[in-house]
Amino acid sequence: MVRHLIKNGRVVDPYNNLDGVFDILIEDGKVTKVAPGIIDAKATVIEAKGKIVAPGLVDMHAHLREPGREDEETIRTGTRAALAGGYTALACMPNTEPALDAVLTIQRLKEIIKKDALTDVHIIGAITKGREGKEVVDISALKREGVVAISDDGSSTEDERLFGRALREAAREGLLVVSHCEDMKISAGGVVNEGFVSTKMGLRGMNRRAEYERVERDIALAKDAKAKIHIAHISCKESVEAVRRAKKAGVSVTAEVTPHHLALTDECCVTYDTNTKMNPPLRTRQDVEALKAALRDGTIDCIATDHAPHTDSEKDVEFDFAPFGVIGLETALSIAAMELVETKILSWKELIAKMSSRPAGILGVQKSGIREDEPADMVIIDPNKEYVYTKRSVVSQSKNSPFIDWKLKGKVTHVFVSGRLAMKDEAIDELYR
Repeated sequence: MVRHLIKNGRVVDPYNNLDGVFDILIEDGKVTKVAPGIIDAKATVIEAKGKIVAPGLVDMHAHLREPGREDEETIRTGTRAALAGGYTALACMPNTEPALDAVLTIQRLKEIIKKDALTDVHIIGAITKGREGKEVVDISALKREGVVAISDDGSSTEDERLFGRALREAAREGLLVVSHCEDMKISAGGVVNEGFVSTKMGLRGMNRRAEYERVERDIALAKDAKAKIHIAHISCKESVEAVRRAKKAGVSVTAEVTPHHLALTDECCVTYDTNTKMNPPLRTRQDVEALKAALRDGTIDCIATDHAPHTDSEKDVEFDFAPFGVIGLETALSIAAMELVETKILSWKELIAKMSSRPAGILGVQKSGIREDEPADMVIIDPNKEYVYTKRSVVSQSKNSPFIDWKLKGKVTHVFVSGRLAMKDEAIDELYR
């Protein structure tokens, strides 16, 4: 019997409303005791004094690129990066090649996940065939195949009647719809937030109307369809207000924000570093403050990475021509802790909830937190550990992070996934599966 005893850690578990110093005994992958002062001479001790022990993080928005763009990321490399960041589960988006729009494609991906994934991977299917916005997929078939949500992420479903139909079908199936809110008629050709910075850089701006007007439209359609809708990567204050109004009106809407939209503004783009190019674009300081306030008051439900890998050769071009997107699985917890916990906007318990129990709940993923008689699925975090995130240290297959060479604080040291110790002292065990 394999035994691990985590000693003296601050257990922060929003699933079970725990926040205190406890020991945790794990036997053959299952939590058998959570209490102070556990003694077990046969257990391997993991000393966690001064550290936080929390449920595994859950990312509900990651691009793993497989199938089709294995040069950017794979299930293996993406979940390896997830482990490094403390994630034990994530949801992969459907803008692969081919898109995740059919049963056969989903089945093939499930085979890859079973063979290669180092964390739990849940699948989000497409809304329309090929994500082209012309024909709704067989939503009931995808639901039977186990997708946790549908989305045309990377594209907004332009046809209002088509999107309304998809929402109604999803509502009948009890399936979440994740909306990428962007009116391409407004944003087309834009590469940065429209405003002073875009003018200064001489680049075409993306007007915020492209986001918040589409947020308003999609919420209204979801209300009519009595569907559950989730607003992806919210970035501007007007979108926040639209979600806030909808929640007060009783609409079944949730929203996420990314760490990069909390830590950076469009002023970061003036260097023409293409690792600051993302969609939605970085906004203004006023938008950042509105996003943080919305996290605090619950208008924004969770933090998601929108992990979007691209190769160096793709990003090493003029700003206009570089693809949108940055990686984020490895740095999300550190950035969120620095921006939200260090500044007293959220407590550790609130932050862990927004990165674990809340996204799991939105996706309908069954998680139990740190509970006796349940598999160990948890992370140990050193909240005071400082480190420099270098390009050489990046675990993801792609290196397109805006936080390269930043000094970060808060590091995951150990990860248990489904009962198995997958990372120990920051070293990932790729053979544990």
